[in-house]
Amino acid sequence: MSEAFGFREFGGPQTQEFFDRPDPVPGPTEVLIRVTVASVNPSDYKLRSGLAPAMYEGRPFPQVLGGEATGVVLSVGADVEGLAVGDTVFGSALTGAGTYARTTVLHGSYTARKPAELRDDWAATIPVAVTTAVDALDQLALPRGATVLINGVGGGVGLVTAQVARDRGMRVLGTGSTAKRGAAEAVDVTFADYSDADLPARLCALAPEGIDALVDLVGGDSLRTLAPLVDDPARVLSVTDPAVVELGGAMVVRRGERADLERAAALLLEGNIDPHVVATYPFSRAADALALVESGHSLGKVVIDMTAT
Repeated sequence: MSEAFGFREFGGPQTQEFFDRPDPVPGPTEVLIRVTVASVNPSDYKLRSGLAPAMYEGRPFPQVLGGEATGVVLSVGADVEGLAVGDTVFGSALTGAGTYARTTVLHGSYTARKPAELRDDWAATIPVAVTTAVDALDQLALPRGATVLINGVGGGVGLVTAQVARDRGMRVLGTGSTAKRGAAEAVDVTFADYSDADLPARLCALAPEGIDALVDLVGGDSLRTLAPLVDDPARVLSVTDPAVVELGGAMVVRRGERADLERAAALLLEGNIDPHVVATYPFSRAADALALVESGHSLGKVVIDMTAT
């Protein structure tokens, strides 16, 4: 048996609890790992709240939270290639096994060996935050000198997207709450505050030459307000809101297979991209880690260190 943290039914934080479960048995395409670091993402509380119940179909409650982790391989499914027992790896738990747990299973094709010089906590942020940033900018395929607007720049995905765009020679505008200004400006973002009385006018003033593309991390009314600032609707992408299609844009197409993870890891090792891990919690405080992300006040990535006390 191993300890896990999850939820006993769909709903709010009151549904969360620690519990013991048998070590998952890896299927033919999976690896069993001892988790060292689990990364915390907005999708965790959204799934707990019932956003995608089909993901858990056939799996009895309680469910384990979390979707990405770093850890050490304990066993390998028969069809997994390139990974071995004892490897330190990072990847995604795509089958719903969760990562807020002492042990879990990751999909072998969406798991990569961790370079020895890469920090475990940084590696744990790659499958969601870092690859989402790379996927969005690859999809846009903007030239050097283009201006990209990131709606919701102050979180983990937004800050990484800003850095990758900057390193590709783009000018980066970003929107966020007042508390996010410092973190955004530290990575060369031209920042506009959500509280501005006329945010679209403010952004137009900051970019009189025009805005070439929008990467939306917020959705809803915010997306609808800012999308018209981009002349070509096809260059409006959203990570969170399928309604972007109604505006002529598209959802970010996610990849995250082993080659994508390795490419993202290489970007971090080059030294120009910092995933901004701003808070590290021991496993005993997993609820606090998720609460910080759910509050919207985190100034970067939050992780759970399974080795901390």
